[in-house]
Amino acid sequence: MTYSAGILEPMSDPSARLLALLSLLQTPREWPGTELARRLEVSPRTVRRDVERLRDLGYPVHATMGAEGGYRLTAGAAMPPLLLDDEEAVAIAVGLRAAAGQAVVGIEEASVRALTKLEQVLPARLRYRVGALGAATVPLPGDQPTVEPGSLTLLAAAIANHERVRFTYRTGDGVESRRLVEPFRLVTAGRRWYLVGFDTDRDDWRIYRVDRLASLLATGARATSRELPEKDPAAFVTSKLYSLAPTYRAVATLHLPAVPAHLGGESTPLDGGRCRWESASDTLEWLAFRLLTLGCEVEVHEPPELVAHLRAVADRAHRAAVGKRVT
Repeated sequence: MTYSAGILEPMSDPSARLLALLSLLQTPREWPGTELARRLEVSPRTVRRDVERLRDLGYPVHATMGAEGGYRLTAGAAMPPLLLDDEEAVAIAVGLRAAAGQAVVGIEEASVRALTKLEQVLPARLRYRVGALGAATVPLPGDQPTVEPGSLTLLAAAIANHERVRFTYRTGDGVESRRLVEPFRLVTAGRRWYLVGFDTDRDDWRIYRVDRLASLLATGARATSRELPEKDPAAFVTSKLYSLAPTYRAVATLHLPAVPAHLGGESTPLDGGRCRWESASDTLEWLAFRLLTLGCEVEVHEPPELVAHLRAVADRAHRAAVGKRVT
């Protein structure tokens, strides 16, 4: 069911008016009766009467008295039908399609079921838009570890409630240890989920891959209010991931008149249509990838680790080309 809330037309039909009223009340705010009357182009008395009809139908509409009062829809025992405008319906359908490919256990099936229900009630014009986008989009296959949805919801609740959590954590080399953590945020990176939190035993901020958590428990103990070292959790996760691998600054001569903008770093023009490139700090793998995809001759001056890494990549590429195996 869709309803374009932005179109204001006289609401003479009581059923259409109730749907319009319900659509307005589903936005997270308190509506003054006079504002609802103006939006629906009816009298405040009609609004009060329609609110009572919604209550009779089981919708929990709360009213606040006074000059600052108004109406709002509160949480009830059952979830009422959602009224969506065109763009909201398309956004949810696209989100469900994307969620079907996420690394959360069971979310694929739940997303497909929800998408099937939504597409059954979409108007033909919207069903075509959603279908065209789905047909034109192909997700990359992945074999990343999956995450239990219960772990995500427990962590999200602990973050909202400022509550400490305890869990067993398994590192990349298989070592397990018990952790007591004050969770701060959940960060998604591709198909992986990371928990940003303060480890109370180690007295330090850490990141944890959620798929490596086990025996997760909310302790009920209050977490201390702390300030994250970085500006935002995503930047903190990025910096921590980079700190796990050594980084280098590359210096190379590129047989290009100028460094492409996407390469970053600093560039100095040289004669013969060449330039000297000094990179920002990055891993050997990423520096090599950037240089090898430029499509030009490259002379790497430093660091020696990058030169050795490129030689190893060249050897692998040669063996792949001639079909040799390493014995």
